[in-house]
This record gives sequence, structure tokens and C-alpha cells, in this order.
Amino acid sequence: MLTLLTSVYLVVRAVSPQAEPIRVLVTGAAGQIAYSLLYSIAKGDVFGKDQPIILVLLDIPPMLPVLDGVVMELQDCALPLLREVIPTDKVEVGFKDLDAAILVGSMPRKEGMERKDLLKANVAIFKTQGAALDKYAKKTVKVLVVGNPANTNCLIASKSAPSIPKENFSCLTRLDHNRASSQVAMRCGVSSDKVKNVIIWGNHSSTQYPDVHHAKVNVHGSEMAAYDAIKDDAWLRGDFISTVQLRGAAVIKARKLSSAMSAAKAICDHMRDIWFGTKEGEFISMGVYAGGNSYGIPEDLIYSFPVQIKNKTWKVVDGLSINDFSRAKMDATAAELVEERDTALDFLSQ
Repeated sequence: MLTLLTSVYLVVRAVSPQAEPIRVLVTGAAGQIAYSLLYSIAKGDVFGKDQPIILVLLDIPPMLPVLDGVVMELQDCALPLLREVIPTDKVEVGFKDLDAAILVGSMPRKEGMERKDLLKANVAIFKTQGAALDKYAKKTVKVLVVGNPANTNCLIASKSAPSIPKENFSCLTRLDHNRASSQVAMRCGVSSDKVKNVIIWGNHSSTQYPDVHHAKVNVHGSEMAAYDAIKDDAWLRGDFISTVQLRGAAVIKARKLSSAMSAAKAICDHMRDIWFGTKEGEFISMGVYAGGNSYGIPEDLIYSFPVQIKNKTWKVVDGLSINDFSRAKMDATAAELVEERDTALDFLSQ
């Protein structure tokens, strides 16, 4: 009898309907960030342990042979959730019916390149990709821009996809957020999960403002303000901020390559929080559309704010007190973003 019941159970389990696969695009898919990212997505760390995935890998034509190798490796991982891998260099294939788009690929800054030249090259890329999202993707698609300059690239993509809500676009400042949390945790001698509610304000650049005025640290089971836990205001207003702001450059100097493992982890954190929401009483940092914000930030920007997420919808955390020190830092990074935006919009209209 037990054997019969077990057999019936196994048959029911075997034929029980699994969720429909979702289509997830990663651009720059032959690059090193994607190489650190794709396995985590395909094994269920981001969109859920019972969510089948169709991975769409987009890159430029010269990278297609490398992409074939990535596809072989994904197949060789024998991951049960990974239903299909589609390598392509064509936007009409890459952007079709997407549920999520992770735009990692961008034009990197080359030696001797002026910032405006970098912006011009990336405006062309993200105008094309925004238009492709508009034409081929689901209107509910969630778009994460990682390629730098991420905030302005995200704004250009959004403006080039008018039929997709602005709220569906975000850019990655979670790496900066994780860097800030880790610095605080190491300073306090606790694990990083004991730190919450650090904030990255503004641009994903060296003007970003890592802010711990509202952060909490759990020390020996007791939650306290980060400033009280650290007891070193000079460090928090000096070396802490510059360490987080310049961490990417420090990694490049040491590795001779940009952050990949930590960037991939941050992408996973960001997308998982969009899909499943943030924890009660906690907020994370994301570059989002600044329209209607309560912090006096110019509206037509993608700016990093503290956000909470529920039902795949983010909301900026309002009502946080801002002192004069923070105000000046928040305004400085906003000014840089306004300048980037204006330069980019000039190129967009050409």
C-alpha cells in the first residue's frame, strides 16, 4: 500500500504543472560580468528556485564565437531550470517578449577618450536598445542598466521606449550599496547581514554619496545607529565615503580588470529584490526615475535613492531627515547627472 501511494505521489509530482518559463536577456553576454552572472540566474538564485528560465544572450557580432563557448558551459552545468539558451547579435531576437532585461554591455572608456565621447557612443547603444525594448519586449518588462555611465544610459533607454513605464527602468547602484554595507560591517566587526539601511544617493560615479545617517547595525543582538556603533565621525565623513566612491578604480588597479564577481552579485541582489520585494523595515539603493521625489532632486533624472519594493513596484523612502552635510553631497552628484543628461540629450536629438 505504501509503495502504491508513493508511486502515485511521484507520478503526481512529475506531471504537476511548473511555472511558465520567463525570458531573461543579458547583454554584453560574452563579457566578464556576464560570465560571473549567468550561472546564478540559470540555477534559480534570482527569479526563484521553481521558476524556469529562457536565457537570451546578446552581444556584438565579433563576440559570437566566445558566446558559443558560454552556451556550451551553461549546457554543461545541467541546470534543471534552464530551458533554453539563445545566443544572438540581433535585437529583434534578443528583445522579443522579455520579462527581464539586464543591460550589461556598453562602450567602455578607452585611454584618451573624453567623457562626452563616451556619452555619445553610449547614447547610440542605449537609444537602439530602448527602441528595441519598445518594439519587441513585453510592456511589463523590468529593465536593469549596468553598463556605464549607468544612470544616464538608463535615462536614454527609458526615453527611447515611451510605451514602457519609466518605473520599469532602474540602474545598478547596489554594488555601491553592498560596498558601503561591507565597510560598515568590517569596521564594527560584524557580518554584513547585521547592517541595514545604508543609502547610495545620486550617480554611479565618484560623486555618489554613501550615507549612513539612517543605517542600523546589530551589535551583540542590540540594534543601534551606525554613527553610534562606529563612534568615529571623521572616518564616516571622510575615508569611508572616499573608499566606497573609489572602490571600482581600486579593484581595476589591483586586478587590471573591473569588478565582475561583486558586480554580478549586486545584479542578482537588485533583480531578486524587484521580483520578491525588500524585507519589512529595510530599504536598498537603486537608480530610479526621480519624478515626484521629496528630496529636491531635479525630476528628469535617473538618481539613486533609498527604495522599498513590494509587488515588483519600488517606492522611494520619504521623510528621511537630511542635514547640511548630506544636502551638499546629494546636490553635487545631482549636478553631475544634470550635466550628463543635457549632453546626452543633445546627442539623442542629433
